[in-house]
Amino acid sequence: MEFVEPFVKILMINLILSGDNAVVIAMASRNLPSNLKKKAIAWGTVGAVVFRIVFTVIVMYLLKLPYIHLIGGILLLLVAYKLLVDKEPEDSQMKVGNSLKEAIVIIILADMLMSLDNVLGIVAVSNNNMLLVIIGIILSIPIMLFASQFILKIMETYSFVVYIGSALLAWTAGEMIVKEPFIQLIFASNPFTETAMLIGLIIATLTIGGFQRKYR
Repeated sequence: MEFVEPFVKILMINLILSGDNAVVIAMASRNLPSNLKKKAIAWGTVGAVVFRIVFTVIVMYLLKLPYIHLIGGILLLLVAYKLLVDKEPEDSQMKVGNSLKEAIVIIILADMLMSLDNVLGIVAVSNNNMLLVIIGIILSIPIMLFASQFILKIMETYSFVVYIGSALLAWTAGEMIVKEPFIQLIFASNPFTETAMLIGLIIATLTIGGFQRKYR
């Protein structure tokens, strides 16, 4: 279970957070001929995954510094909130590549800007297990290429899926925050307060994010 639970969480985080990346890949290559489109998607995805690996190694190193678990947890909470609130980008706002090289560059650069949430989520649930991190990154490849558009449609059709994803991210963010040493000292005397805090973060995220989602 020590391996299965984080593995399932990594799979779900990848499914939830790879949708925007799939949109970028599709839009960046849409003006290319069919044969070049496949090359742009393949090489763009490879480049994006390489940078994800670099980012993941950097984040894992930074987590050894003080207060980084706290900062990372807060950032992941913002990701959970944004998942509820943000609308999908419109086609007119997406950059389109008119050549193979331009499309590849757009895919890589866009993924670099958008992959921090995936990286934070994977690192947060991996407990510094490099095997799980590698699996998480490998899983992101087929999800970005094949599954993301399907997941996007499900999330657009069934809004409760978005709430489930946001709750998972909020819980993961809370687990990351409580790994901060001075936070651990606070909960050392009463471990039940830790669970209460995690549940409170989920309720607060879903309530505030859900309210904003409803009125946007």
